[in-house]
Amino acid sequence: MENISKQSYKQNYTDNVELSIFNCGHEYCQPGHTWGPGIRDYYLIHLVVAGRGTYQVGGVSFAVQEGDLFLAKPSQLITYAADETDPWEYYWVGFNGACANRLVQQAPFKDNCPVHHCQDAKAAQEAIYNIYLSRGPEPQSEALMTGYLYLFMADLMKEAQAMAPSLGSSSSQYVLSAIKYIQFNYSHDISIDDIAKAVGVSRSHLYRVFMGNVGQSPIDYLTGYRISEACYLLKNSNLSIAEIAVSVGFFDQFYFSRVFKKIKGVPPSKYLAALEKNPQL
Repeated sequence: MENISKQSYKQNYTDNVELSIFNCGHEYCQPGHTWGPGIRDYYLIHLVVAGRGTYQVGGVSFAVQEGDLFLAKPSQLITYAADETDPWEYYWVGFNGACANRLVQQAPFKDNCPVHHCQDAKAAQEAIYNIYLSRGPEPQSEALMTGYLYLFMADLMKEAQAMAPSLGSSSSQYVLSAIKYIQFNYSHDISIDDIAKAVGVSRSHLYRVFMGNVGQSPIDYLTGYRISEACYLLKNSNLSIAEIAVSVGFFDQFYFSRVFKKIKGVPPSKYLAALEKNPQL
């Protein structure tokens, strides 16, 4: 790998709506080099391979060092800065797509801790660098880049799975299983009874463990997840509102619009109109 200050690639267009690379690269940062505060409209993962720095998201600062990964989600206000005396060197990959959120949900990052110490930093470094080496606008290059991204995320999922026994009580495991079931089945006509059956608990017990671990009911989580996916499709697809409703598990467009307005404050048509004026929403 060449010892130059920065290597980067940005994808300007893609036909792959399931999972696509937005950008990737490698940088030796200057002391105090800072990005932000600002937001991204895609998922962004950095791997620090040397040095130190800080990452701030949601008003909380995290110290980041060699071997750490840090995650930025779309629309989060973030700032990251290299240390003044020991500036970091990092690799990064930015990506989005219809299944991006599901992949990230199975990685070892947590909402209250978007930094994860990588168990095999060398393999993660090679995976991200292979994405960069495969860069190009040709279909075969895009397929290679996406393939390496899947391999990178698969390794992170393994790390998350290895950490699972330390996550706490059996109740948290039921919640994790239920969330995973929702992520893979939200587009279908599933009920809370279906989720409880898949997890192996009663409906009432599922409600109790969700309230205790997530702070909301299973139906509220399912509904919120569906609306979140709908927002992504409104922003990143050419589907009609009716088609999006069906795609995220609502088979009555009018009911979908009512639920969407309740959660987002505006109906999907106005949300879409606002996106056209300000794509960064």
